[in-house]
Amino acid sequence: MNLPFYIAKRYLISKKSHHVINIISWISVSGIGIATMALVIVLSAFNGLQTLVEQLYASFDPDLKITAVVGKTFDVTTFPKDKLLALNEVDFLTENLEDVALFKYSDKQTVATLKGVETTFYKMTGLDSLMYEGRYIDDTENIHYLNFGYGIASNLSLYINTGITEEVSVIIPKKGQKKSLIPGEEFHRKFATPSGLFSISPDFDNKYVLASLPFVRSLLDKPNQVSSIEIKLAKNAHWATTKAAIQQLVGEKYKVQTRYELNELVFKTNETEKWITFLILSFILVIASFNIIGSLTMLIIDKKEDVWILKTMGANNKLVQQLFFAEGMLINLLGAVSGMVFGALLCWIQMKFGLLRLNGGIVDFYPMELKWMDFVSISAIVLSIGIIASWFPVKVLTKKYL
Repeated sequence: MNLPFYIAKRYLISKKSHHVINIISWISVSGIGIATMALVIVLSAFNGLQTLVEQLYASFDPDLKITAVVGKTFDVTTFPKDKLLALNEVDFLTENLEDVALFKYSDKQTVATLKGVETTFYKMTGLDSLMYEGRYIDDTENIHYLNFGYGIASNLSLYINTGITEEVSVIIPKKGQKKSLIPGEEFHRKFATPSGLFSISPDFDNKYVLASLPFVRSLLDKPNQVSSIEIKLAKNAHWATTKAAIQQLVGEKYKVQTRYELNELVFKTNETEKWITFLILSFILVIASFNIIGSLTMLIIDKKEDVWILKTMGANNKLVQQLFFAEGMLINLLGAVSGMVFGALLCWIQMKFGLLRLNGGIVDFYPMELKWMDFVSISAIVLSIGIIASWFPVKVLTKKYL
């Protein structure tokens, strides 16, 4: 066994001439351990929230979305849809058409985005399983159905479980229509029956009302137009490569965006918050490492006689410095390992048993997710701080006192 490490290990676990040195040493271990545990728990909590946000957005937004570079809509008959469906990486492809509309129900009215979708949209996103009230129903020849975001339904005081007494009026202004003397002539107007309320997140619940694509095309009088083409990729598909291939197929007239690009601000904000929190907790770790400096300072002063004995036996200054440096690193490593183990254990307990509940939240329990890259980052920062905290007193104080 390496001599400096062996002696350092003995110094860590053996009694000192002054009992306070032992106390400070274990306070140092505890301080590093608690700060490391906090890093593991907080980063895992951010991972859980990020995964939850991704799952929520995946319930509505596609993996890839194709829109026109110029204009809000484009003619689907000239779009190379068959070429995209021939790609092995494409699982689902759906058309949709959306526009802002006024919805009137009873004596209430509100403005929202009306989105016409194909039946495959519900299969692609799994939205039919996220209905808060009611259920998804296909249109019939004479009846059209609407699925409301929970926030929009609340504005209209429209709740499926309490019974629907009348249809909802959907009104959209005619584009480019001159003001008419006949009331209502400048508007498209149709009626539809509410069938379900979905609840995903406020971003969608307060914005969208879903209808069938033929209904919206008929309402807007745009039989071959779509606002976008939405694609769900196969599980093994590489997003960047597939996006580039699709962009090449559709040409420069169309823009292809991933779900992360569509919601860039949301995902970047989550990531930024995570690493800012990491830096703040790292600063706390730096403060905790001052205990190592204090512990080593007192140990160096306490072990003057031991050092003198070692020198009479042939030890040089380098070996003495390595001895106390190893002592500081042992304190640091013991705190880091114990902190990561306890942090991972607490996260696992939360993931398995859900001790921390979220009353009235989107999920029942606070989400947690352990990622091995977080442990690599935590190990790197803890070891870096430990090396600096151990090197300073060894380099300076051994010269001063020994």
